[in-house]
Amino acid sequence: MPIDNRRFAGIDVGGTKCLGVVWQDGRIIREVRRDTPQGADDMISTLVEIVRELGDVHSVGVGVPGLVTREGVLRAAPNLVGVSDLAVGPQLREVLQCDVAVDNDATCAAVAEWSVGAARGVDDVVVVTLGTGIGGGLVSGGRLVRGTNGFAGEIGHMVVESSGPQCVCGQRGCWERYASGNGLGYLGRLAAEQGAAKRVQELAGSAEQIRGEHIRQAALEGDNEALVIVDSFARWVALGLTNLTNLLDPAMIVIGGGLASSGNVFLEPMRRWFEELLYSPQLRPHPQLVMATFAEQAGAVGAALLPKFAHISDT
Repeated sequence: MPIDNRRFAGIDVGGTKCLGVVWQDGRIIREVRRDTPQGADDMISTLVEIVRELGDVHSVGVGVPGLVTREGVLRAAPNLVGVSDLAVGPQLREVLQCDVAVDNDATCAAVAEWSVGAARGVDDVVVVTLGTGIGGGLVSGGRLVRGTNGFAGEIGHMVVESSGPQCVCGQRGCWERYASGNGLGYLGRLAAEQGAAKRVQELAGSAEQIRGEHIRQAALEGDNEALVIVDSFARWVALGLTNLTNLLDPAMIVIGGGLASSGNVFLEPMRRWFEELLYSPQLRPHPQLVMATFAEQAGAVGAALLPKFAHISDT
């Protein structure tokens, strides 16, 4: 295969940080991080700053969380403050004067894992990104699934508990309220209220400050109370994964996002609960459950590849 010396910029906009990378000849050669800004104007200016810091590039891809049209307009983004109905693609093209592609961040993660990562060569894949919220990227029959408007894959807002806590989207009991990084923190705070998260609370400083990272650290230390919280979290994750499997029958489910870097602490209990909750588990092949190759970098890598793989879609 000939060497491709072109430099492709990709930016993943998350709930707390923006990660920009340069992808060249099959690898990341540069990385830039920024805190996620608030407001539409600051969002565009931050993206432009990241691209300029990344240097000369052939094209730019951006993954943003929420409902993204096929024209690159971000209609709604519950986890971004002060950002809605923002023409990310058109504005960046006007400023940067280069090829710009914009899509949902989890769709970008799916591009990365399907084209050069854990799901390479697999035709039916669901990529689930567990970060501030939950995103989904779908590949069916060897093609990206974007839906009629480009909004396919908003799996974090499947309602799994109709009387559950309110989600940032305005609904109650969305899957991401239990099974995202924020969801893990929520389960930890509930455990602390019952006196069942002493080491976690010690790491956090107070029950109100408990976040997913504190539970993960305590679990890695082998703390039994933290492991109970992880098991509850894994059940919520598996519940959504079995629903997706019943609907889509994928060959592989790739778990990405910030939690993917935690390895077997989460993956093993997820697998156990998945096998227990799946419809007729003894009578069907199970999809492979694997961690993403690029972990939290998947969205940025896939964004960089967006212009290159734009033709492999459901259009």
